Amino acid sequence: MAATGELIRLINYVDDINTTLRRISASIPLMDADERKRLAENIRSAGTNLNSVLGQLEKGQ
Repeated sequence: MAATGELIRLINYVDDINTTLRRISASIPLMDADERKRLAENIRSAGTNLNSVLGQLEKGQ
């Protein structure tokens, strides 16, 4: 099965997300409590969006 250009582009976006998460993980020890809290709130929102997209993919919508 050949991948379309759009699929490759989308997979590259996911790879970028994974790279960003590794960078975030490496920075956590350098953050104070308030920074960690603010970042966690932001990531929680992104997690909600991620779960929504996963649901769409699994349902084929």
